[in-house]
Amino acid sequence: MSPSLPLSVTPRLRELAQNANAWPFVEARALLKHIGGKTPEKGYALFETGYGPSGLPHIGTFGEVARTTMVRHAFMTLSDIPTRQFAFSDDMDGLRKVPDNIPNKDMVREHLGKPLTAIPDPFGTHESFGHHNNARLCAFLDDFGFDYEFKSATAEYKSGAFDAALLGVLTHFDAVLNVVLPTLGAERRATYSPFLPICEKTGRVLQVPVLERNVDAGTIVYQGEDGRRVETPVTGGRCKLQWKADWAMRWVALGVDYEMSGKDLIDSVKLSSKIARVLGGRPPVNLTYELFLDDKGEKISKSRGNGLSMEEWLRYAPPESLSLFMYQKPKAAKRLYFDVIPRTVDDYLAHLAAFPGQDEAKQLGNPVWHIHAGTPPEEDARLTFGILLNLAGVCHAEDKDVLWRYITRYRPDATPQNAPLLDRLVGYAVTYYQDFVKPAAKCRPAGAEEKVALGELADALRALPEDASAEAIQAEVYEIGKRHACFSDLKAWFRALYEILLGQSQGPRMGSFIALYGIGETLSLIENALADKHLDA
Repeated sequence: MSPSLPLSVTPRLRELAQNANAWPFVEARALLKHIGGKTPEKGYALFETGYGPSGLPHIGTFGEVARTTMVRHAFMTLSDIPTRQFAFSDDMDGLRKVPDNIPNKDMVREHLGKPLTAIPDPFGTHESFGHHNNARLCAFLDDFGFDYEFKSATAEYKSGAFDAALLGVLTHFDAVLNVVLPTLGAERRATYSPFLPICEKTGRVLQVPVLERNVDAGTIVYQGEDGRRVETPVTGGRCKLQWKADWAMRWVALGVDYEMSGKDLIDSVKLSSKIARVLGGRPPVNLTYELFLDDKGEKISKSRGNGLSMEEWLRYAPPESLSLFMYQKPKAAKRLYFDVIPRTVDDYLAHLAAFPGQDEAKQLGNPVWHIHAGTPPEEDARLTFGILLNLAGVCHAEDKDVLWRYITRYRPDATPQNAPLLDRLVGYAVTYYQDFVKPAAKCRPAGAEEKVALGELADALRALPEDASAEAIQAEVYEIGKRHACFSDLKAWFRALYEILLGQSQGPRMGSFIALYGIGETLSLIENALADKHLDA
């Protein structure tokens, strides 16, 4: 994957992009209209993604940055307006609970309520817990090659970068309250304030009502934890804002033009947009993306541990396939579980193989254009991931060399050196087979009529030359399936082959698989199935 920015755009490409239907172009055109088709006063169009550093980066973090990067690429194809992309960390938030996946929990528990950047690092590697997780975010984004600028809420608040916008919130305090209060319950309304002062004594972020405010002095008065009245400036990092007001203030202070967010934040986007307008700013263009579901159609939850993590995906498939999963229908809920991986890898390979033969207009609708910023790799693996997985299964592959011995018979020109994508897929196939397929694979016995069909398939394969093409083999497989009434259709025939020979309910195009695995080796599979020997394997 190469999410670096496009190097050049031809007039023809720009013309085609004006009418391209791919969703990143739709979003980019909306943004171009939003900013009036010209460079904003700050000198660039600003894309932003948000990160809550109380936890580590996860698959949702990847999805938001990858999708935003795709829209930015599309925008740069449409326009010469300069762009920047911020990865913003809300590291000034007070920590509410101790995460489960960290060491030194007791130490962290003593600092609950403090900003993440004021809590000692439980891992002992950085100056604070917030700095530790921020470093993990940057390393995460750097590993994928994303082009971004990191921004820290703590740094922005303390440097004074937000001071003007914070004074704007103070000036429009009542108007902000009028936006927020109708959305709160009676008890919360009685104590709500958009400002959260940082206690000078304890360092905690306080949720307390504002007793007085002095717009000219830029201060608020609140009751401290010891019961005394405290006056503090709202600037210089002495206060932070409640979440929805904070988001709106950031949009205004930084001049954010585009930011996408999950379906769970729809109400927050609406409320923050109103606050941004109160502050005299304009909310950014927003894309609301759907959330991930598990194999049962239930929302994925980290606490429940359902669904599939990013680390698991990247153990079994290349990052390009994960980018494709994120590209596909961002506004539709998608199920995220193990069985999705092979299908998505093969979809990626199909899009990659089709790209060189497409005209320029169709290329702009091809997902690999967006995944690779207009310059996808030229290698065609010529083998599906599904076939490699099945080959790993029948070979009981322990390492890549086992599969390569078969691949070089099918593709004598291919080596791990000149076919790096294929070599990577081979490695993923072995890992996926060992971890996921092997424990569940179990061949079933063939029925009497199925054994007759298998016997005829064996005879047909013996009559073919050892180097018969995949198409010739596939034709024989089709003909045998059509002749036997025990199969309601060809799908039933192929399913029987998968279940009896490969130990799974789904599988590859049999002609291609047999050509790769070898006719002689396939005959051994069939003979073992006819004798029920494979059931003991």
